[in-house]
Parts: sequence; C-alpha cells; structure tokens
Amino acid sequence: MLRLERLVLAQDGFRLTADWAAEQGTKLAVIGPSGAGKSTLLSAIAGFVAPESGRLLWQGQDLACLAPGARPLTILFQDQNLFPHLTLAQNLGLGLRPDLRLSAEERRRIEQVMERVGLAGLAARKPGQVSGGQIGRAALARALLRARPMLLLDEPFAALGPALKAEMLTLVADVAAETGALVMMVTHDPKDALAFADRTILVADGVARAPAGTAALFADPPAALRAYLG
Repeated sequence: MLRLERLVLAQDGFRLTADWAAEQGTKLAVIGPSGAGKSTLLSAIAGFVAPESGRLLWQGQDLACLAPGARPLTILFQDQNLFPHLTLAQNLGLGLRPDLRLSAEERRRIEQVMERVGLAGLAARKPGQVSGGQIGRAALARALLRARPMLLLDEPFAALGPALKAEMLTLVADVAAETGALVMMVTHDPKDALAFADRTILVADGVARAPAGTAALFADPPAALRAYLG
C-alpha cells in the first residue's frame, strides 16, 4: 500500500497537500488543471521533491530515507527516459544493471521482453531510429524488466495520436497486470482516465484529493473538476 500521510509539498509559493492511501495493483489516473501539482506529486513519490512535512510510506516503510534510485518504483516522463546514444537493448539493460555488464540470462530476458512488447528485431536500433510508439514500448519494456511495485507515468504518451495512445495504455495495463504494480498516470484527457484507471486523483486548489472511482467521479464531478472540464 502507498500511503501519503498528511503530506505537504511546498515550493516558491506553491503548496499541495495530500492525505490518502492506495492499494498495490490499483490503476490510478491523476488529473487536474495545468500547474496544480500533478507532476510535483509524482516527483515527490519518486524522491525528486522533498516534502515540507508529512510522510510517504510504501508497505509501511518511510520512503524519506531512500534515494530516488533505491525507491520501489519506476517513473516515466514525457521524454521516456531513454538515452539517445544507446541502443534500445542497452537502454533496457540499464533497468537491470547500470554498468551494462549483463549476463547471458539477462540478455535473454531483454530479448524476451522486447518480443513481448512488439520490438523484436529492433534491439540494435537507437531511439532516434525508431518511431514514437516504439520508444514508448521500449520504456514500458524496461519497466517490465525492473518489475518494481510502483509505476509512475508523467504523461509519457501525450505526444502520440489517439489510436497509438490507446494502444500504449493497453500495454501499460498489461504490464501492471503482469507485475502487480500500483500505477499512477498523470493525464489531461478524461478519456484516458476513463479507459485506463480504476480510480482517479483530482489535483486542484492545493489538494491532491483521495482516489475516487473514475466512472463515478466523472459522472458526478465536484466543482473543481467541472471547472477543469469546462
């Protein structure tokens, strides 16, 4: 379980509070106006933003003492976190060994997961040599290899067209099912939330509200969500 316990995030006049919990295996959308703090919330969980007060707990363990790389999660940003000078296979290999001194078994696992996400035969390509959808697949393949219990997505598919984005969301759901991960996905699109998320966190007016059932939330939106949706 992820628990945000009386959490306060504050930076340069910005303030965001959260006090709720979410079970492992839940698919969460994070939605709200631009600048409301959606990315800041994910960055705090990942360890890139230090809380002013409160605690972030995973399975009862306080995450404050863990560096970002040691936290039980994978985070994907809009740029997909891929290194342009490395091949797709090498980028995936970083998820297993930062020094890329991979064993034969690890190389076999990379081949298997690339095939699993539809990237068979592209191991030697660099990110600049493949499509945006294939880059997204590679980023998700690395998350599948890492198999961390939390997967944080900060609009990694925002630049994709509707059909390809829907395909990527299906692949995320498959990865979540295979790994049992709790997934938190920042999105500006209500359709994405409705298609993907069991529950949705509304971030508005300085508060990251407790997760609510996605369909029910959009069927009867609170005032802050109505204002956002227009």
